[in-house]
Amino acid sequence: MRALSLVLLPAIALAACGQPSEPVEAANGAAPPAAMVEDGRPFAVAEVGQFDEPWAMTFLPNGILLITEKKGNIRFIDFMGGGQQQRLGSISGVPQVDHGGQGGLGDIVPHPDFRNNSLIYLSYAEAGPNDTRGAVVARARLVLDQADEGRLENLQVIWRQDPKVTGRGHYAHKLAFSPDGRYLFISSGDRQKFDPAQDMNANLGKILRVTDAGGIPSDNPWYDQGGAVRGAIWSLGHRNPLGLAFAPDGRLWSHEMGPAGGDEMNLIERGSNYGYPIVSNGDHYDGRPIPDHDTQPQFNAPEITWTPVISPSSMIFYTGSLFPEWRGNALIGALSGEALVRVAISGNSAREVARYPMGQRIREVEQGPDGAVYVLEDERGGSGGKLLRLTPAR
Repeated sequence: MRALSLVLLPAIALAACGQPSEPVEAANGAAPPAAMVEDGRPFAVAEVGQFDEPWAMTFLPNGILLITEKKGNIRFIDFMGGGQQQRLGSISGVPQVDHGGQGGLGDIVPHPDFRNNSLIYLSYAEAGPNDTRGAVVARARLVLDQADEGRLENLQVIWRQDPKVTGRGHYAHKLAFSPDGRYLFISSGDRQKFDPAQDMNANLGKILRVTDAGGIPSDNPWYDQGGAVRGAIWSLGHRNPLGLAFAPDGRLWSHEMGPAGGDEMNLIERGSNYGYPIVSNGDHYDGRPIPDHDTQPQFNAPEITWTPVISPSSMIFYTGSLFPEWRGNALIGALSGEALVRVAISGNSAREVARYPMGQRIREVEQGPDGAVYVLEDERGGSGGKLLRLTPAR
């Protein structure tokens, strides 16, 4: 593959996608709230490139952007010192993934000490026996050559969903390092099986906390009860937590898709139970009611709920200077909402302050080194899959 040096990247391996990534969640739709910005978005949008079922992205300390594609590819863009010229390439050595439905290659983050150890972490769906599958998290050394290719070396799986189950939904498998760089937090969806979210002998429907090598920290809430499953649990009672990010004050926040209504944004607290499937501010798809959070106050209630849903896909806390009014706010990608949603945090409370329509399902949000905001459109029916760069409107 030859190196490319372009002003704007051309389409990269466009391919049709036979089904949406979240077919169930997207069916709910989303009505615009009062906060919807109808006109005059405060940013200009530039297309950077197109990808084949993109799912996640992350910037390395040197400014190179890594992008995962669900079928099992990692691409990179070298912005070459922040200028307009760009170099794109691919990473070899990616493990085989179980691609289908909501599964495939998932999240990607660098180790906090990447400059010295070159480690990256990735999540993906892995096939098991008897048509079962589950999410795994692995780490590997990333080697980027001077040309347009790189490779993963010494790949090691450090965590697995347990048990593996049938179906290809609700993996979640988002990754976030703690601000001190010592611990890796992993979101694990309920795999559309409901009850495991409350089962302490399963790590489905949980948020987990492990060391950077996958070990169990001794100050985890259930460490003294032993076992790799129970010992790693940090919080429980989650459905499909696709957002996981630390705020500037060091506290961990998550959002998750509700069923028919009741998308949630939660402040994640050590040892806390968020109630699913016993409580939810949404109901089952077949119309059966689920008790709301306020009926059982022993469960940790969400700071925000959305009904109609927005299908939140990803989240960052903005810390840049290009959008000073956004500093400290959460930026959330919305799939069925087809928007970028901005949430202000005040103490333990949160509220949506703006919703910027994007006209496409937004799969991932990331902040660039210069404070620009990058979003990945979710590929659906062969359209989308674009990487967009948002900068202040002139």
